[in-house]
Amino acid sequence: MSEFALTYQQKVAAAHALVELELERGGTDVCVTSSFQAEDVVVLQMVRQILPEVPVIFLDTGYHFAEVYSYRDAMARTWSLNLTSLQPELTVAEQESKFGILNQSDPGRCCGMRKVTPLFAALDQYRLWFTGLRREQAKSRAALQIVEDFRLPTGRDIRKISPLTDWTTKDVWSFAAEQGIPLLSLYDKGYSSIGCEPCTSLPMDPNDPRSGRWGGQKQECGIHLQPSRSSEQESV
Repeated sequence: MSEFALTYQQKVAAAHALVELELERGGTDVCVTSSFQAEDVVVLQMVRQILPEVPVIFLDTGYHFAEVYSYRDAMARTWSLNLTSLQPELTVAEQESKFGILNQSDPGRCCGMRKVTPLFAALDQYRLWFTGLRREQAKSRAALQIVEDFRLPTGRDIRKISPLTDWTTKDVWSFAAEQGIPLLSLYDKGYSSIGCEPCTSLPMDPNDPRSGRWGGQKQECGIHLQPSRSSEQESV
């Protein structure tokens, strides 16, 4: 239960109302970013019920689990998604040839090249950005705002909307079940937060869903940190 003591039904109603309100003000100049984890498909379902052709941005780093690609493709077919799979400037082979295995030697730089830079460039064409972020996911997200202006490296602000801010994991799974949304099969194997395969393991701390990310070295790839005015790479 959230700090406002909202029931599950109230949180669902509030999320739907927020999505509807923001879409009214944003028109079609909207996108949803999705890693196809549970939270992301829940938010996507809410948005697509109002805006079926909403652009869906997936960061194709080249390092995802095979299960993620299969699930992404299945959901894209089932929901007829307007899906864009963003790819970095360098292929995996090109990056590893030039810089070595960055996900081992410098995971922050790897995230910057394969996630942060491509996404921020793509977001520059939109006014509204829907995410599946939740405060409960990590300590680094404890101060997450439901709606905030996010400054892109170009200096332009985009309105970032996280309808599930106060939702619990149980809320997310309950909504998915009610909507008949199948979830990524990796959850059945014990994963609680799923990123690139080389940087994702089973959670090391059962009380910390993201403790299996980056070997515990960090909790964020850099996307959801406000970019530094001097260099976007400093926040990766």
